[in-house]
Amino acid sequence: MQSVTPSTPFPPDTASAALLARLAIRRGEHRGPTAGLAPGHVQANLAIVPADVAPAFERFCRANPVPCPLLAVSQPGDHRFAELGADLDLRTDFPRYRVYRDGRLAEEPEDLLSVWRDDLVAFAIGCSFSFEEALLAAGLPVRHIERGCNVPMYVTDRDCVAVPPFAGRMVVSMRPMTPAQAERAAAVTGRYAAVHGAPVHIGDPAALGIRDLSQPEFGDAVPLAPGEVPVFWACGVTPQVALAAARLPFAIAHSPGHMLVTDRLNAELEGVSPSVAQLFR
Repeated sequence: MQSVTPSTPFPPDTASAALLARLAIRRGEHRGPTAGLAPGHVQANLAIVPADVAPAFERFCRANPVPCPLLAVSQPGDHRFAELGADLDLRTDFPRYRVYRDGRLAEEPEDLLSVWRDDLVAFAIGCSFSFEEALLAAGLPVRHIERGCNVPMYVTDRDCVAVPPFAGRMVVSMRPMTPAQAERAAAVTGRYAAVHGAPVHIGDPAALGIRDLSQPEFGDAVPLAPGEVPVFWACGVTPQVALAAARLPFAIAHSPGHMLVTDRLNAELEGVSPSVAQLFR
Protein backbone atom coordinates (compact mmCIF):
# COMPACT_ATOMS: atom_id res chain seq x y z
CA MET A 1 0.00 0.00 0.00
CA GLN A 2 1.38 3.38 -0.99
CA SER A 3 1.01 6.20 1.48
CA VAL A 4 -0.10 9.78 1.05
CA THR A 5 0.22 12.51 3.64
CA PRO A 6 -3.28 13.89 4.37
CA SER A 7 -1.91 17.32 5.31
CA THR A 8 -0.22 18.89 2.29
CA PRO A 9 2.90 21.11 2.53
CA PHE A 10 1.62 23.22 -0.34
CA PRO A 11 -0.23 26.50 0.33
CA PRO A 12 -3.94 26.22 -0.56
CA ASP A 13 -5.92 28.05 -3.23
CA THR A 14 -3.05 29.41 -5.31
CA ALA A 15 -1.71 28.33 -8.68
CA SER A 16 1.73 28.00 -7.03
CA ALA A 17 0.37 25.23 -4.78
CA ALA A 18 -0.49 23.10 -7.79
CA LEU A 19 2.81 23.91 -9.51
CA LEU A 20 4.79 22.96 -6.41
CA ALA A 21 2.90 19.67 -6.28
CA ARG A 22 3.67 18.95 -9.95
CA LEU A 23 7.33 19.87 -9.52
CA ALA A 24 7.62 17.53 -6.53
CA ILE A 25 6.09 14.75 -8.62
CA ARG A 26 8.33 15.61 -11.58
CA ARG A 27 11.41 15.33 -9.36
CA GLY A 28 10.26 11.97 -8.03
CA GLU A 29 9.63 13.27 -4.52
CA HIS A 30 5.99 12.13 -4.49
CA ARG A 31 5.06 8.78 -6.04
CA GLY A 32 1.92 7.95 -4.08
CA PRO A 33 -1.77 8.82 -4.50
CA THR A 34 -2.62 12.51 -4.82
CA ALA A 35 -5.75 12.81 -2.66
CA GLY A 36 -5.33 15.87 -0.46
CA LEU A 37 -2.52 17.49 -2.45
CA ALA A 38 -2.88 21.23 -3.19
CA PRO A 39 -6.39 21.62 -1.75
CA GLY A 40 -8.71 23.70 -3.90
CA HIS A 41 -7.26 22.50 -7.20
CA VAL A 42 -8.84 20.32 -9.86
CA GLN A 43 -7.25 16.90 -10.28
CA ALA A 44 -7.48 14.89 -13.49
CA ASN A 45 -7.33 11.33 -14.76
CA LEU A 46 -5.42 10.53 -17.95
CA ALA A 47 -6.03 8.54 -21.11
CA ILE A 48 -3.72 8.65 -24.14
CA VAL A 49 -4.45 6.98 -27.47
CA PRO A 50 -3.05 7.16 -31.02
CA ALA A 51 -4.51 9.95 -33.13
CA ASP A 52 -6.33 7.57 -35.50
CA VAL A 53 -8.68 6.39 -32.73
CA ALA A 54 -8.80 9.64 -30.73
CA PRO A 55 -12.09 10.83 -32.32
CA ALA A 56 -13.79 7.57 -31.32
CA PHE A 57 -12.43 7.82 -27.79
CA GLU A 58 -13.68 11.38 -27.49
CA ARG A 59 -17.13 10.23 -28.62
CA PHE A 60 -16.97 7.47 -25.99
CA CYS A 61 -16.32 10.06 -23.28
CA ARG A 62 -19.12 12.29 -24.56
CA ALA A 63 -21.50 9.32 -24.55
CA ASN A 64 -20.55 8.51 -20.93
CA PRO A 65 -20.18 11.93 -19.27
CA VAL A 66 -20.75 10.75 -15.68
CA PRO A 67 -17.77 8.34 -15.45
CA CYS A 68 -15.75 10.04 -18.22
CA PRO A 69 -16.19 13.83 -17.97
CA LEU A 70 -13.76 15.55 -20.34
CA LEU A 71 -11.74 18.42 -18.94
CA ALA A 72 -9.26 18.93 -21.79
CA VAL A 73 -7.95 17.30 -24.99
CA SER A 74 -4.45 17.78 -26.38
CA GLN A 75 -3.37 18.26 -29.96
CA PRO A 76 -1.57 15.24 -31.48
CA GLY A 77 1.94 15.00 -30.12
CA ASP A 78 1.46 17.82 -27.62
CA HIS A 79 2.55 16.77 -24.13
CA ARG A 80 0.92 19.75 -22.44
CA PHE A 81 -2.52 20.75 -21.28
CA ALA A 82 -1.96 24.50 -21.54
CA GLU A 83 -5.48 25.22 -20.31
CA LEU A 84 -4.82 23.26 -17.12
CA GLY A 85 -1.44 24.64 -16.09
CA ALA A 86 1.25 27.08 -17.16
CA ASP A 87 4.15 24.72 -16.42
CA LEU A 88 2.65 21.29 -16.99
CA ASP A 89 4.10 18.25 -18.72
CA LEU A 90 1.76 15.26 -18.85
CA ARG A 91 4.76 12.99 -19.52
CA THR A 92 6.23 13.64 -16.07
CA ASP A 93 3.61 15.22 -13.82
CA PHE A 94 1.60 12.15 -12.81
CA PRO A 95 3.19 10.11 -9.99
CA ARG A 96 2.87 6.86 -11.93
CA TYR A 97 1.56 5.71 -15.32
CA ARG A 98 0.21 2.59 -16.99
CA VAL A 99 1.24 1.51 -20.49
CA TYR A 100 -1.08 -0.89 -22.30
CA ARG A 101 -0.04 -3.00 -25.30
CA ASP A 102 -2.67 -5.04 -27.13
CA GLY A 103 -5.03 -4.49 -24.22
CA ARG A 104 -2.64 -5.81 -21.57
CA LEU A 105 -0.93 -3.81 -18.86
CA ALA A 106 2.70 -3.91 -19.99
CA GLU A 107 4.47 -1.58 -17.56
CA GLU A 108 3.93 1.07 -14.89
CA PRO A 109 6.64 3.70 -15.47
CA GLU A 110 7.25 6.82 -13.42
CA ASP A 111 7.36 8.97 -16.55
CA LEU A 112 6.56 8.69 -20.24
CA LEU A 113 9.72 10.20 -21.69
CA SER A 114 10.94 6.94 -23.23
CA VAL A 115 7.58 5.91 -24.73
CA TRP A 116 6.16 9.24 -25.91
CA ARG A 117 5.20 9.47 -29.60
CA ASP A 118 4.22 12.36 -31.85
CA ASP A 119 0.96 10.67 -32.90
CA LEU A 120 -0.52 10.53 -29.38
CA VAL A 121 -3.59 12.46 -28.20
CA ALA A 122 -4.11 12.94 -24.46
CA PHE A 123 -7.41 13.32 -22.61
CA ALA A 124 -7.76 14.87 -19.14
CA ILE A 125 -10.81 13.38 -17.42
CA GLY A 126 -12.51 14.63 -14.27
CA CYS A 127 -11.68 13.07 -10.91
CA SER A 128 -13.69 12.72 -7.70
CA PHE A 129 -10.68 13.97 -5.72
CA SER A 130 -11.81 17.39 -6.94
CA PHE A 131 -15.01 17.32 -4.85
CA GLU A 132 -13.39 15.91 -1.72
CA GLU A 133 -12.47 19.44 -0.63
CA ALA A 134 -16.20 20.24 -0.52
CA LEU A 135 -16.93 17.03 1.41
CA LEU A 136 -14.31 17.88 4.02
CA ALA A 137 -15.55 21.48 4.25
CA ALA A 138 -19.02 20.08 4.98
CA GLY A 139 -17.60 18.01 7.84
CA LEU A 140 -18.04 14.72 5.98
CA PRO A 141 -15.54 11.87 6.30
CA VAL A 142 -13.17 10.86 3.51
CA ARG A 143 -11.81 7.58 4.83
CA HIS A 144 -8.87 7.09 2.46
CA ILE A 145 -7.50 10.54 3.34
CA GLU A 146 -7.98 9.79 7.04
CA ARG A 147 -6.05 6.53 6.66
CA GLY A 148 -3.39 7.86 4.26
CA CYS A 149 -4.12 5.35 1.53
CA ASN A 150 -5.61 5.18 -1.96
CA VAL A 151 -9.36 5.32 -2.57
CA PRO A 152 -10.97 1.89 -3.23
CA MET A 153 -12.27 1.44 -6.79
CA TYR A 154 -14.46 -1.36 -8.14
CA VAL A 155 -15.51 -2.57 -11.58
CA THR A 156 -19.31 -2.77 -11.64
CA ASP A 157 -21.74 -4.74 -13.80
CA ARG A 158 -23.05 -1.54 -15.43
CA ASP A 159 -22.16 -1.25 -19.10
CA CYS A 160 -21.02 2.04 -20.56
CA VAL A 161 -22.44 3.24 -23.86
CA ALA A 162 -20.18 1.62 -26.46
CA VAL A 163 -18.44 3.59 -29.20
CA PRO A 164 -16.36 1.01 -31.10
CA PRO A 165 -13.68 0.06 -30.46
CA PHE A 166 -14.35 1.37 -26.93
CA ALA A 167 -16.72 -0.36 -24.50
CA GLY A 168 -16.66 -1.69 -20.97
CA ARG A 169 -18.08 -1.62 -17.46
CA MET A 170 -18.28 1.47 -15.28
CA VAL A 171 -15.80 1.77 -12.42
CA VAL A 172 -16.84 3.36 -9.12
CA SER A 173 -14.97 4.78 -6.14
CA MET A 174 -16.28 4.19 -2.61
CA ARG A 175 -16.35 6.26 0.59
CA PRO A 176 -17.99 4.90 3.78
CA MET A 177 -20.53 7.14 5.54
CA THR A 178 -23.57 6.92 7.75
CA PRO A 179 -26.90 7.14 5.89
CA ALA A 180 -27.35 10.73 7.07
CA GLN A 181 -23.85 11.66 5.93
CA ALA A 182 -24.45 9.96 2.59
CA GLU A 183 -27.55 12.08 2.03
CA ARG A 184 -25.57 15.24 2.72
CA ALA A 185 -22.71 14.02 0.52
CA ALA A 186 -25.11 13.48 -2.37
CA ALA A 187 -26.25 17.10 -2.08
CA VAL A 188 -22.68 18.41 -1.87
CA THR A 189 -21.26 16.38 -4.76
CA GLY A 190 -24.36 16.91 -6.87
CA ARG A 191 -23.09 20.47 -7.33
CA TYR A 192 -19.99 19.06 -9.06
CA ALA A 193 -21.53 17.18 -11.97
CA ALA A 194 -18.48 17.94 -14.14
CA VAL A 195 -16.41 15.63 -11.90
CA HIS A 196 -18.84 12.70 -11.49
CA GLY A 197 -21.50 14.51 -9.44
CA ALA A 198 -23.77 12.74 -6.98
CA PRO A 199 -23.31 9.07 -6.02
CA VAL A 200 -24.54 6.46 -8.49
CA HIS A 201 -25.53 4.17 -5.61
CA ILE A 202 -25.70 4.14 -1.82
CA GLY A 203 -25.89 0.92 0.16
CA ASP A 204 -25.84 -2.63 -1.18
CA PRO A 205 -22.66 -3.36 -3.23
CA ALA A 206 -24.42 -6.30 -4.88
CA ALA A 207 -26.71 -3.84 -6.67
CA LEU A 208 -23.62 -2.85 -8.68
CA GLY A 209 -22.34 -6.39 -9.05
CA ILE A 210 -19.64 -5.87 -6.41
CA ARG A 211 -19.12 -9.08 -4.43
CA ASP A 212 -16.49 -8.13 -1.85
CA LEU A 213 -15.66 -4.61 -0.64
CA SER A 214 -12.38 -5.93 0.77
CA GLN A 215 -11.15 -6.74 -2.74
CA PRO A 216 -11.19 -3.57 -4.88
CA GLU A 217 -9.87 -3.94 -8.42
CA PHE A 218 -7.92 -0.70 -7.95
CA GLY A 219 -6.70 1.19 -4.89
CA ASP A 220 -6.87 0.09 -1.26
CA ALA A 221 -9.72 -1.37 0.77
CA VAL A 222 -10.98 0.80 3.63
CA PRO A 223 -13.14 -0.36 6.55
CA LEU A 224 -16.77 0.51 7.22
CA ALA A 225 -17.45 1.51 10.81
CA PRO A 226 -20.63 0.28 12.58
CA GLY A 227 -23.65 2.10 11.18
CA GLU A 228 -21.92 3.09 7.94
CA VAL A 229 -22.88 2.17 4.38
CA PRO A 230 -20.77 2.25 1.23
CA VAL A 231 -21.32 5.28 -0.99
CA PHE A 232 -20.34 4.82 -4.64
CA TRP A 233 -19.42 7.49 -7.17
CA ALA A 234 -18.63 7.00 -10.87
CA CYS A 235 -14.87 6.93 -11.37
CA GLY A 236 -12.48 8.25 -14.01
CA VAL A 237 -10.67 4.90 -14.09
CA THR A 238 -13.58 3.72 -16.27
CA PRO A 239 -11.66 4.66 -19.48
CA GLN A 240 -8.90 2.23 -18.53
CA VAL A 241 -11.37 -0.64 -18.68
CA ALA A 242 -12.43 0.60 -22.12
CA LEU A 243 -8.80 0.96 -23.28
CA ALA A 244 -8.04 -2.61 -22.23
CA ALA A 245 -11.19 -3.95 -23.90
CA ALA A 246 -10.34 -2.15 -27.16
CA ARG A 247 -7.02 -4.04 -27.29
CA LEU A 248 -5.24 -1.15 -28.93
CA PRO A 249 -1.64 -1.88 -29.91
CA PHE A 250 -0.58 1.00 -27.66
CA ALA A 251 -2.33 3.19 -25.08
CA ILE A 252 -1.41 4.99 -21.87
CA ALA A 253 -3.25 5.89 -18.68
CA HIS A 254 -2.37 6.97 -15.14
CA SER A 255 -2.01 4.62 -12.22
CA PRO A 256 -5.39 4.77 -10.43
CA GLY A 257 -5.41 7.36 -7.66
CA HIS A 258 -2.22 8.99 -8.98
CA MET A 259 -3.61 12.12 -10.63
CA LEU A 260 -2.54 15.30 -12.34
CA VAL A 261 -2.81 18.33 -10.04
CA THR A 262 -3.87 21.28 -12.20
CA ASP A 263 -3.85 25.06 -11.76
CA ARG A 264 -7.62 25.21 -12.21
CA LEU A 265 -9.77 25.66 -9.13
CA ASN A 266 -12.52 23.34 -7.94
CA ALA A 267 -14.73 26.41 -7.58
CA GLU A 268 -14.76 26.67 -11.37
CA LEU A 269 -16.52 23.30 -11.57
CA GLU A 270 -19.38 24.00 -9.20
CA GLY A 271 -22.69 24.01 -11.07
CA VAL A 272 -21.14 22.98 -14.42
CA SER A 273 -23.01 20.34 -16.44
CA PRO A 274 -21.23 17.10 -17.39
CA SER A 275 -22.77 17.40 -20.84
CA VAL A 276 -20.09 19.95 -21.71
CA ALA A 277 -17.92 17.95 -24.12
CA GLN A 278 -14.69 19.65 -23.04
CA LEU A 279 -14.81 21.86 -19.98
CA PHE A 280 -11.53 23.74 -20.22
CA ARG A 281 -10.45 25.14 -23.60
